[in-house]
Amino acid sequence: MEKRWSIKTEGDQGTIDHLSEVLNINHVLANLLVQRGVTNYDEAKAFFRPKLTDLHNPFLMMDMEKGIHRIEKAFDTGERILIYGDYDVDGTTSVALVYSFLSLHYDNLDYYIPNRYEEGYGISLKGIDYAAETGCTLVIALDCGIKAVEKMEYAREKGVEFIICDHHTPGDTLPVSAACLDPKRHDCSYPDKNLSGCGVGFKLMQGFCRYKDYKESQLYDLLDLVAVSIASDIVPIVGENRIMAYYGLEKLNSNPGTGLKSIIKIAGMEGREITISDIVFKIGPRINAAGRIDAGSDAVDLLVSRDAVQACQMSEDINVSNETRKDLDRTITQEAHEQISNSPELLSRKSTVLYNADWHKGVIGIVASRLTESFYRPTVILTESKGLATGSARSVEGFDLYKAIDSCSDLLENFGGHMYAAGLTMKVENIPAFMERFDKYVEEHILPEQLIPQIEIDSLLHLKAINPKFYRILKQFRPFGPGNMRPIFASERVFDYGTSKNVGKDRDHLKVELIEEHSAAIKQGIAFSMGHALEKIKSNNPFDICYSVEENFYNGVTTLQVMIKDIKFPYDE
Repeated sequence: MEKRWSIKTEGDQGTIDHLSEVLNINHVLANLLVQRGVTNYDEAKAFFRPKLTDLHNPFLMMDMEKGIHRIEKAFDTGERILIYGDYDVDGTTSVALVYSFLSLHYDNLDYYIPNRYEEGYGISLKGIDYAAETGCTLVIALDCGIKAVEKMEYAREKGVEFIICDHHTPGDTLPVSAACLDPKRHDCSYPDKNLSGCGVGFKLMQGFCRYKDYKESQLYDLLDLVAVSIASDIVPIVGENRIMAYYGLEKLNSNPGTGLKSIIKIAGMEGREITISDIVFKIGPRINAAGRIDAGSDAVDLLVSRDAVQACQMSEDINVSNETRKDLDRTITQEAHEQISNSPELLSRKSTVLYNADWHKGVIGIVASRLTESFYRPTVILTESKGLATGSARSVEGFDLYKAIDSCSDLLENFGGHMYAAGLTMKVENIPAFMERFDKYVEEHILPEQLIPQIEIDSLLHLKAINPKFYRILKQFRPFGPGNMRPIFASERVFDYGTSKNVGKDRDHLKVELIEEHSAAIKQGIAFSMGHALEKIKSNNPFDICYSVEENFYNGVTTLQVMIKDIKFPYDE
């Protein structure tokens, strides 16, 4: 599939020159800093050397004192406290963190994760009933609750009070509760609006820790859970998230909690450095699989476990759920591909809307993401649940999916989400009308270039500039993620050294050795699924590449290589 290259505008040249001089780095690396909002030595020091002391004062968050005083009251009177969270990675890590920290100082605790299929997202009536029936008079809700206005009324009738810790955008009315912590509240002046749900739970515990004069090291010992939430919930890794992810990764790589350690082992990552990417693709999906296939509470059971043998067994069970999830994902994605490929009408559309009553509700969001990658257009995948069509939607760069779905709201029972991802429910008989209306809206509003995948390139770079010093500094930009993505570079007019070849089981990948004009430096690289380009690469004509720079470990030897994202041939004769 053709891809668009978009090269970022360089930062202010005077600032780049200044950073290059005071930090003794080349201009490309200085430009990367400026693009990330770093403009002087002190900001660079804070960026490269994050400190826990730079975390904001938790008492800057609205309702923090109210929440802390309510927890203290529960401690003083011996109330039973229920820790409640969503069934995804952010929710389960939030519950694990708050439960684990409070259990160091208080015993009368319980936790609850709603069932994805029986209760759905957020605070449920069943969850409130569980609290009341088990004598829990205080519930700390994490990663959910900011729109649970009516549910809070029901909870008060049951004699249950809530502290809400959320990071989603509130509605017009806040739920009445003992405390409502959400940095996105319009009346909250907290400096960082990008926290994960687990991050908000961390701030509540940080405030409680300081109020009670507990050792903060006990809380920092749980930052591996916060790092997993930050990576899995795809929040910007800037500001406080960068600091917490940095130290959370340090913890993951040195002495992870018992539960996470067992996941790392079963995922085959022992003895190697864990990165944000590893969390996104290996740790997070295993935690998520519990809620997709069985029960999200299984994930919390594992994450709070301190028994290595027990944790090993639980991680094996969750791994089985993940394998089931992968099988379902693979099968449904293949069926969806076939539906589109076998229908000229579906192929010609500007959007994808597919329905199959038998598809598993727990993986349709993943399938929607995969189809969006394959066909690169707004996508809605629907299945049947409780007599209704329920689905997940994903968008492409720059197109507002939420507005497209909102334009069909009269056909829907309910929907929610944001620009790039949404969930929706409708009557099965409304699917054909929704398909037509949704596609019509997309066709009228999407720009032609938005249907072409874009690669955002940070900077042009000469291959000869890639050396150990360059990479050593580049590594200090980590952890990479939204707001600080792994830098992508482009090199123009490169040539095959003469030794590039097809590799892989089906010979569909490229292993390349490249050179530039006026440079004797040879750079190795790999280009996955680009084996078809070998003939053009070996034609003696120059070509352009865009890539990231990574280390390659082979036979005990470490070398630098370029991981090629795309190749263009603008100079063919």
